[in-house]
Amino acid sequence: MPWLAAAPAARRWAAGLAALALAACASQPPQGPQQQPQAQPAPTPVPPAPQAAAPANGFAAWLAAFRAEARAAGIGEATLAAALDPAQYLPRVVELDRAQPEFTRAVWDYLDTAVSDARVARGQEQLARVRPEADAAAARYGVPAEVLGAVWGMESNYGANVGDTPTVDALATLAFDGRRADWARRELLAALRIIDNRDIDRAHMIGSWAGAMGQTQFMPSTFLGHAVDADGDGRRDIWGSMADVMASTASFLARSGWQAGQPWGVEVRLPPGFDVARADAGVRQDAAAWAAEGVQSASGAALPPLPDAQLLLPAGARGPAFLAGPNFRALLRYNNSTSYALGVGLLAQRLAGGEGVQAAWPRDLVPLTRSQVRTLQQALKARGFDPGEPDGVAGAATRRALRDWQRSAGLPADGFPTADLLQRLQQP
Repeated sequence: MPWLAAAPAARRWAAGLAALALAACASQPPQGPQQQPQAQPAPTPVPPAPQAAAPANGFAAWLAAFRAEARAAGIGEATLAAALDPAQYLPRVVELDRAQPEFTRAVWDYLDTAVSDARVARGQEQLARVRPEADAAAARYGVPAEVLGAVWGMESNYGANVGDTPTVDALATLAFDGRRADWARRELLAALRIIDNRDIDRAHMIGSWAGAMGQTQFMPSTFLGHAVDADGDGRRDIWGSMADVMASTASFLARSGWQAGQPWGVEVRLPPGFDVARADAGVRQDAAAWAAEGVQSASGAALPPLPDAQLLLPAGARGPAFLAGPNFRALLRYNNSTSYALGVGLLAQRLAGGEGVQAAWPRDLVPLTRSQVRTLQQALKARGFDPGEPDGVAGAATRRALRDWQRSAGLPADGFPTADLLQRLQQP
């Protein structure tokens, strides 16, 4: 899901730190039965369940004030009536928005599902079904069809799960709730513009609880900036038109820096004694310079000519290593999560008939809980290494502080938090 016009929200360390433009997809790698996506008409929304009364300070009063704001911004009266008259406060949206899961998911567990054999097989089948639309988008924007298919698979399980929450209701609830009010108001106004432009009507504008819409989960502001009418019917329909879905997704990635003709990255092997602290987003050089340091592709082939490439160790020094170029960072702009971007890249690789990850994941390691990460941050701070505010999320500052401490202790400085490191940090 494209992370545009964002307000901050935490994802877990293994998935990276998410700067929120879409707080959640309609689905993470899904569970349960799969359905075939329908190209036309747009999905029929599930009627909302009866809602509890809004807080005493008045959702209806807030909605009236917002209506005046939207009217002043140029939204037509017919749209205001159609979109806002039926608007409901959704307590479940607030519950999900405020939830902070204690337990984290290891990157290998995430990828086991995201790039499972079943998902690859289904993706190849579904991509074949929409090959003309995917190839047309690839030719127009320079983003391979398999990458578009992988985003489609990650965001909605190839259209099987686009969400069933009315977008207007979800965003109105978030804006009224106040935690992310400014962001949600902007997104709600963008949603009204989409309705006003007649790209979609209110009833069919459905998506995730966080307001992400369609088969590749655009936020309304992202839709306004990047959605494409590729089938020429006068509407940008990312719910039902596969031509529009593929072209809109490719448009976003192209404008996010995707470079045609380059891979997203490649799995690599590191030479003995390699300084793993160089696996840092701030350390970038072309593939030839990495090769000069002894970095080799896992397959034994020559490294692709990746410019401005960074080394990734998503599971620390004991796990697989990857060299990631500008296209990996374009995927991060879709969703600022290392696990997500790896999932898209590896799924695209498999959809194209390539191999999966070759090196073994350190499956004996158990990810730290949020509370444990907070304790680790506090211990780093007590030792004079600044991880930022202890918040239970192992972001860039925490990993940098952990690397600095590891280096001072004579340990491989991979910045990967483990129970063993936490125990060492807590020792006198």
